[in-house]
Amino acid sequence: MRIILTLLLACFLLKSCSQPKQKGKQVAITVENNKKGAPITLGIPFPKGELNTVDHLRLLTADGTEIPCQTTEVSNWGPTDDSVKWVWVFFFSEETQDYVLEYGDGVVPILPEKKIVSMNNMRPQGGIDVNTGPLSFSIHKKGNGFLDEVFLDSNKDGKFTEEELIGSSPEKNRGSFFDLLDDSGIDASKAVINEVFREKGSGPLHTIFRIEGTYIYNREDNNLSPFTIWLHAYAGKSYIKVLHTMTYTGIPDKHKKQKGEHANIATQNSEIISESTEDDMGWTQPNDQIAAIGLQLKYHLDDNVSVSMPLYEGSWKNDEADTVMEEVAVNDETPVQLLQKGPDRRKSISLRSLYMNNFSKKGKNGDAEAELDFKATVSKGETNVAQTQKAKGWINVTDGKRGVGLGIKNFMKEYPKGIEVDPANNILLGSIWPKENGPMNFARHNTEPDGGMLDNFAQGITKTTEFVYYFHDNDAIASVGDKMEYVTESPVAHATPEWYTNSKVYGNMAPASETHTEFENALQYRYQWWAYSQKNEPWYGMFDYGDGKSYFFDGRWVQWTNNEPTVDFMLWTNFMRTGDPEYFKMAQAMSRHTMDVDNIHWPKKRTYYGEINDAIDFWNYEKEPESTPYLGIGRRHANEHWYALLSAHVWIQGWIADYYLSADHRALEVAKMTGDTYINRIWGEHDLRGRRLYLSVLNLVELYDATKLQKYKDELDERVRLMLEFQERQGGNLLLDRYGYSQTYVAQGLYKYQQITGDEEVRKALLKHARWVRDVPPLNHEMESYLATIYPLLLGYEISGEKVYLNEALARAEMLKIGELPKSPEDYENAETYSDDLLEISNLPMSKKRFTNWQTNQGLRVFGWTHAYNIPYLLYWMDKENID
Repeated sequence: MRIILTLLLACFLLKSCSQPKQKGKQVAITVENNKKGAPITLGIPFPKGELNTVDHLRLLTADGTEIPCQTTEVSNWGPTDDSVKWVWVFFFSEETQDYVLEYGDGVVPILPEKKIVSMNNMRPQGGIDVNTGPLSFSIHKKGNGFLDEVFLDSNKDGKFTEEELIGSSPEKNRGSFFDLLDDSGIDASKAVINEVFREKGSGPLHTIFRIEGTYIYNREDNNLSPFTIWLHAYAGKSYIKVLHTMTYTGIPDKHKKQKGEHANIATQNSEIISESTEDDMGWTQPNDQIAAIGLQLKYHLDDNVSVSMPLYEGSWKNDEADTVMEEVAVNDETPVQLLQKGPDRRKSISLRSLYMNNFSKKGKNGDAEAELDFKATVSKGETNVAQTQKAKGWINVTDGKRGVGLGIKNFMKEYPKGIEVDPANNILLGSIWPKENGPMNFARHNTEPDGGMLDNFAQGITKTTEFVYYFHDNDAIASVGDKMEYVTESPVAHATPEWYTNSKVYGNMAPASETHTEFENALQYRYQWWAYSQKNEPWYGMFDYGDGKSYFFDGRWVQWTNNEPTVDFMLWTNFMRTGDPEYFKMAQAMSRHTMDVDNIHWPKKRTYYGEINDAIDFWNYEKEPESTPYLGIGRRHANEHWYALLSAHVWIQGWIADYYLSADHRALEVAKMTGDTYINRIWGEHDLRGRRLYLSVLNLVELYDATKLQKYKDELDERVRLMLEFQERQGGNLLLDRYGYSQTYVAQGLYKYQQITGDEEVRKALLKHARWVRDVPPLNHEMESYLATIYPLLLGYEISGEKVYLNEALARAEMLKIGELPKSPEDYENAETYSDDLLEISNLPMSKKRFTNWQTNQGLRVFGWTHAYNIPYLLYWMDKENID
């Protein structure tokens, strides 16, 4: 009997092993601009209850072949449900652009054969050591601020010897640097590594290191400057991706400092700064300027290297232009450099001056238009070897046996940029701000108040720049170019638009379709107009790219948007609704701009981690200067990004979407900084009233949902309770009449709060509010407020099922419909004729004031309240109820 049972068990096991894996549910995935071998991170949502664990998820090519992938649970549907909400799926792309994500209880993924091995030791003399297989590198805590040693396994024996050293750091703590210039001359920085962490999303195929450091200076008048480097390593690969974030901590100009705070952002009322300092010309005189910023690596190649770099032919506007490969032989100590320059900063007229001059083109300050002069120059020493308008943004240096490639993303769009090969010192330099461009100064263009303020808030601005490094055994130049483009022109992966909308992570939203053309055009035409203007103005430059301007008058744009109202989230929403990779790029650029440039990041006290055993370490930390109370607050729309602040001017919803969809760790980091400012309540009761309250709920609910940290939940709960309390005082209206346009903040914030908590009181409050705006429509900002009520009315219909709310929403939305443009965007030769055609097809009413800021030819600021956060949700209910 025992023998028979043994045989039966053996047969059962053999049968079980021979059976194919159980097939699960499937999601179609597309990789746009696919490049074989590219590292791909897909951020994808799942409906509530659909996926219980990322352990039951695998990736197939379109023909059904499974490929290794690495999955990370990013957030869940808690606190009421533990099912997975957002997932990161990492993989290396195949030839095909079409894939299938399969999931379900019976789905078991294969494990990767190649794995990263890394060690992170943050003791005082420690550091990190990383082995990807073909590549080994280290970063020392007492090293030089970037890669300290890089080895390439050229003989493929799995070992790394001194002969295989291909890169090392330069001396004097200059692997990474940020040099300042003032009246005393250049102060060259030294880099110190403080901490290294492995980020969420790290695993056997892909590991992310967050390196926190400080730039120190020789002169006492220059403040320490923090920096962060995110370094991405890939199993079986000899390339790495590097994101570097600098922080400007200088004194931007020479104005006479006043004691106190501006009324707009005051945390007290005893010392208020006067705005009447227009006679102080120190505002226009630069003090601490950026001299140069970059990353340096010493290459270990034989002498007489050759340098190759691709340049675009023709106009900088032509994205489809052919490229020519420029090659330069280096047989002496003369450096070779690729430098991309662009137009100087334009001294454009302010919105205030336009008002005061009745929108005449002859404003108080004139309108100095700079030449749109882009130049990409290849030089050898003092000799120009080649010049075009635009470079692709990468260089390869090789000795015929081994080589190093270096690329910088958005090389022209985030000009100035540069890459230099210095054979005298064997240095490969990637410049975030090249010294050859001349210094960057943050002094004001004029002494005219802007945004109700006269100040300069440049101190605390940051900027993140993305690099790719490829270490190779003399690969063909086409192969090197492919690796560069993994980052510089990275593919974009996405699910179908229906998958994103059906997940309900952002409520009841419809995918883009041709069913309701007049409404869909109202969305897409505006996004296309913004994209056209971003390119043709162009809204480019290191501290400008990603953002755009708000108002179009007499053929010119005025006032940087600075993300109001969550412009980046509009673009992320449109990417999800359309699957168009161009909107992914626009959204990511806007998120990165606004989290870097449109926020206050310094002075910031470092976080205490306690990685040092000696107790005195904490007491030394305690003596460090405290952070500014304004840490994490946003900049107001103004003529320049750093001219004005406001107590309610920061939006993190798009940053969290960026974190989910592109795995951008910095997005969550900056969002937490803003969330902590809410907890600090620096403005007292002012912080808990009006638009500050409404916007804080929208921000905090997104932050809590992404982190599940109780401190954000506690703060969020109290603020929601206050909103409901105030609703009773306001007759059923959740908003003060003054802020009618803030419907979006209130409705979206409370809707998501109710969605994740199940709070019935909030559900009732939303219905009560819908009834109020139905019966008492707000007109305090004319159409900005009136049209912003469409979404609250749709929530009233969703909650109650009463058609009166849907019908009223449809009636108010009627004016949003537009006809067909006679031409596609690329066929317009100038913005004026494009603008005229947009106005011709508009059904929007004109303002009773001097200009109409919601018209079809305007930017994305007012568009958020009138169109972007209404139409996608209106189309959902029109489809569901079969409304033509």
